[in-house]
Amino acid sequence: MSNSTVLKACEQTEIDLSGATDWVPFDAPALVGDSLRFVSGDSRGDRFRARYYRDAEKHLHARFWLGPEAEGPPGHAHGGAVAAIMDEALGLAAWAAGYPIVVGNLNVSFRNMLPLRKVVTVESKVVSVEGRKIMVHGRIFRGETTYAEAQCLCITIPGK
Repeated sequence: MSNSTVLKACEQTEIDLSGATDWVPFDAPALVGDSLRFVSGDSRGDRFRARYYRDAEKHLHARFWLGPEAEGPPGHAHGGAVAAIMDEALGLAAWAAGYPIVVGNLNVSFRNMLPLRKVVTVESKVVSVEGRKIMVHGRIFRGETTYAEAQCLCITIPGK
């Protein structure tokens, strides 16, 4: 099957990004605007598709699907694609908690190769706030398998 055939098949496929029963859909673009377009802005894309949620404790979760345009090692996501997801999801977790931020430092630990064309879950949580420094932790997983973990130091934007 050619690459263009695979891409066309992905364009026509509806991906189930529904959340857990106790999650509430979260309108991320309404909060931060078009800045999400790099990773999750194209709901029919062949690189990333995403849907965000919040749980009862207001922690941010997401369902992500990575398509053929996110490929690094054959059949698996490129590390840069995984890092981009963590950057968006962890930064967004700070925004959703009421902290308008930019990412100052992002550390991603790759635990397993992330297969393409599978829906994975991203969970994130603000773990500390010290002045303008907001620390957020998160992970990408599916079932019992963790693909990546990350720690993100966010810095609040003055005047926002």
